[in-house]
Amino acid sequence: MPNPLDFFAFEDLLTEEERAARDSVRRFVEAKVRPHVAQAWRDAAPLPIMRELAELGLFGATLDLGDGPTLNYVAYGLCMRELERADSCVRSMVGVQSNLCMYPIFTFGSAQHKEELLPQLAAGTLVGCFGLSEPDAGSDPGNMSTRATKVDGGWRISGTKRWITNGTLADIAIVWARTGQGASSIRGFVVPTDADGFSRHKLDGKQSFRASDTAELMLDDVFVPDEALLPGTDGLKSALAVLNQGRYGICWGVLGAAEDCFATALDFAKERMAFGRPIAGFQLVQQKFAQMSARLTHAQLLAWRFGRLKDEAVEKGGDIEGARTSMAKMANVETALHIARTCRDILGGNGIMDEYGIMRHMSNLETVYTYEGTHDVHQLVVGHALTGQSAFR
Repeated sequence: MPNPLDFFAFEDLLTEEERAARDSVRRFVEAKVRPHVAQAWRDAAPLPIMRELAELGLFGATLDLGDGPTLNYVAYGLCMRELERADSCVRSMVGVQSNLCMYPIFTFGSAQHKEELLPQLAAGTLVGCFGLSEPDAGSDPGNMSTRATKVDGGWRISGTKRWITNGTLADIAIVWARTGQGASSIRGFVVPTDADGFSRHKLDGKQSFRASDTAELMLDDVFVPDEALLPGTDGLKSALAVLNQGRYGICWGVLGAAEDCFATALDFAKERMAFGRPIAGFQLVQQKFAQMSARLTHAQLLAWRFGRLKDEAVEKGGDIEGARTSMAKMANVETALHIARTCRDILGGNGIMDEYGIMRHMSNLETVYTYEGTHDVHQLVVGHALTGQSAFR
């Protein structure tokens, strides 16, 4: 019989090195994350595991930092899947540190930025966050109101950033600000969070991503020296290139949430008795599992192919097209959310109890469906690639 979580032998597509990376993260998650994550959700507090995640080598794992081997993108994706098997918030902690903070420094930063900041970020002794979204500029970041004004010796930055993961934990923020007119004037800056005029507060009252540090950042005429500018940034396209790195990890991560829900529901259905037999024996329940398994298989194979294409592109000095990234994020998040909702239904009233984890995954995936590009926006990106017609203007 096929493995219910690997119906088409996805495992056979992986190399020994990729499995080893995955397995090390799986062991860590089972020992250090899963036993505590439900309580972290109840407390609305992130798990204090940044240093331990660093010790696993996850921060900047795909970047050539010159101090050891890097992971290929498939191996990195498998690691993100294991983290999100426990909770989306844990995967997001790593994704922000690695892809939204370290990657722009690695790609657009000066030699000084790379030498001083990347080793500390990789070690987890320095925590970073990514300041792009604003209260009134989410899906339309080119309409941001944050401005950086040139002054003698540096810049003065004013504005507000919202929905910032790792925001109250961060020592530095990669802040995107308009330096003139139009989206082409947007540049990235490394801003210390202890700078005069910089303040932040935790966003309370969340019904999703409760085990994540989510904050609002306020910059009131914050001065940064000229060296704070990421010199390689060149308009909004630079920020969007950074987001595409994060979206890659999401495409893989949501597989973990979906698989965890599927496994929980399958075990439950085999044991839950109704009308004298396990509910797994009823046609409607089997139909749900069959449909979920098919969709999960599609998502696994899409993530794997996405990773292989990305590895090939990076080896040639390029990267994968943004529209392919949008399709992968759009499709896999939708699949994971559908599976979580269906599994919640199979568990009936038990599905809302956090001892099973399904409702927590489902709630988190509602956020993932929206962040780093909403589902609707990604559909329009793919539609543009297919038709040649932009719906954004």
